Amino acid sequence: MNARTPDLGRVGIWAGDFDTLSAADVRQAAAAIEDLGYGTLWFPETTGREAMAQAALLLAATQQITVAAGMADIYARDAVTAAAAQRTLEDAFHGRFLLGLWDSHPSLAEDVRGHRFGPPLATMCSYLDALDTAPFGPPGTITSPHRVLAALDSGLLALAAERAWGATVLGMPTEYTRTARKILGDDRLLAVTQLCVLSHDRTHTTELARTTTAAALPNRRELLRGLGYPSPDALDDRLVDAIVAHGRAEDIAHRIQEHLDAGADHVSLHLLTAEPHIPPIQQWEQLASHLTT
Repeated sequence: MNARTPDLGRVGIWAGDFDTLSAADVRQAAAAIEDLGYGTLWFPETTGREAMAQAALLLAATQQITVAAGMADIYARDAVTAAAAQRTLEDAFHGRFLLGLWDSHPSLAEDVRGHRFGPPLATMCSYLDALDTAPFGPPGTITSPHRVLAALDSGLLALAAERAWGATVLGMPTEYTRTARKILGDDRLLAVTQLCVLSHDRTHTTELARTTTAAALPNRRELLRGLGYPSPDALDDRLVDAIVAHGRAEDIAHRIQEHLDAGADHVSLHLLTAEPHIPPIQQWEQLASHLTT
């Protein structure tokens, strides 16, 4: 059975806070995202729900939207298990599941999961080799070509161009979207995730935007310096505005268009609020009214 290509649409939602919600609330939020017309529902994997179980929960709660495990941790399951899970979900929900792979973090791999963290590029290469040769899955299913790599540095972006459908880049300025497109080439998917805070008054969004930028710095300092932000730790307004789109729905819609103009095929919105345990359904609705998905 050939895997059907997922349709991501132009704009999706990155549900970064779903692990703080009950399963019932997750189902309700997923259905709301679909009803609002977003093309794809993305989610990460850290220490909350297991990614493939979460994907099945979301797919079962919706009818048409693509569900993307945007950062399935390669240390969370061996490649044979990942391949079998991907094939199972594609068999059950034709063309609606996308597997995104993440090279994890030393503390998660070692302290939480009890593995030895290896060199990211070499470890991901080995994982992809095992994924491609995995023998198990439902009858008639084959290795799917529809996977993306969660990538920031040029090495993983180049690997995504060679060994995946494309890449997903989270929390970087639009300048880096141009860089990622050059590395990936024209024929690979580039999905970017834009961090955003919504308010009619930017004075109400600045503190959360600044806190979010500070939390994003550890994996991005050198990349940001290369983009012309010489002192990222200073958290000046220019850097905060580049990392987090904050303000009115029109401002966030403008940032989406900037990413698309810079070479992105798809933009997912990680909407940050002061109450992450409450799904921001009204804010998703407000944004949707300003977007062409």
